[in-house]
Amino acid sequence: MPGAMTSPPQTRAAGEADAGGSHTRAPSLPGRDGGATAAAMAEAARVLRAEGGALLHLADRIDHTFVEAVEVVLAASGRIIVSGIGKSGIVGRKIAATLTSTGTPAFFLHPVEGLHGDLGIVSREDVAILVSKSGDTGELAELAAYLLRFGVPIVLITGSPRSPLARHATALLDCSVAEEACPLDLAPTTSTTAAMAMGDALAIVLLRRRGFEPADFARLHPRGALGRRLTLLVEDVMVGEGYPSLLQGALVRDCIVPLAHMRGTVPIVDGQDRVVGVVTAGDLTRLMEREPDFLHIPIRAIMNPEPRLARLGTLASASAREMEQHGVMALPVVDGKDRLRGVVHLHDLMRSGVL
Repeated sequence: MPGAMTSPPQTRAAGEADAGGSHTRAPSLPGRDGGATAAAMAEAARVLRAEGGALLHLADRIDHTFVEAVEVVLAASGRIIVSGIGKSGIVGRKIAATLTSTGTPAFFLHPVEGLHGDLGIVSREDVAILVSKSGDTGELAELAAYLLRFGVPIVLITGSPRSPLARHATALLDCSVAEEACPLDLAPTTSTTAAMAMGDALAIVLLRRRGFEPADFARLHPRGALGRRLTLLVEDVMVGEGYPSLLQGALVRDCIVPLAHMRGTVPIVDGQDRVVGVVTAGDLTRLMEREPDFLHIPIRAIMNPEPRLARLGTLASASAREMEQHGVMALPVVDGKDRLRGVVHLHDLMRSGVL
């Protein structure tokens, strides 16, 4: 009837009873049947084995040409220019980032942008690392020609060691693979993995040759989890001033309130504030289970007389590893004369981001 309003179709949740009391069947998810699941798992495993096998084969082919590339980079008094286009460009960006974070200053230069004005940042003291699977990319070839005229050495990471670019490279890193993991042998998969791994190998060898230390890494990574693990000290995290301790002549009754207030760990000190033991909530619980009249027992009877300690200046991450390794929740922090300066708790370390 013209103008009549129609009600929207009624919908039911999967499995909801209809007016006649019957139930609709929940739709099956695509690809969740046993055959499709097994096929997906098998295909994923095939890809990983193909790429892993290519990397092992690449490792077997490392020779003096790799050392030549290392020496070319080390000889540069300027920066490292990394360039590539397409998927190779993405690999190049990652290589540049890895080099920079491990002590070899590098930047990525897109070949097209370079040819349209950005070549002004290149100097004769620089070295170029070019990434190209085919070794015959037009834009990259033009960039290489300019670099050669300018006297910039070229390290080429390529899957085609007999390509035009390879003939002009100062050092050649052969990353050729038998085939891509792509079943069509078209999408760059194994080849990009090989090129990226070769870039990692180059960066790590350079790191070792430069004597790059954890402190250097921390300097370049001041923020984030890496920076915190390499720079944060126990004194930055510990509970310091006002943390309760007990003299070694105290009784068990004296530790009950401090244990409750300070998350289950109380240091025991001598008259010169040197740590001589630790009492934990676990120590108190075990004592209560075997000794009904425990309040007047000397604290020395239940304390751990050889506690694990953290010293001022220790990395917080190192103290966290020690706690995890030995199953303790807190460490007294002492100075060079074993005098108590605070307590660092595992929960505080977790909140600080070093774990």
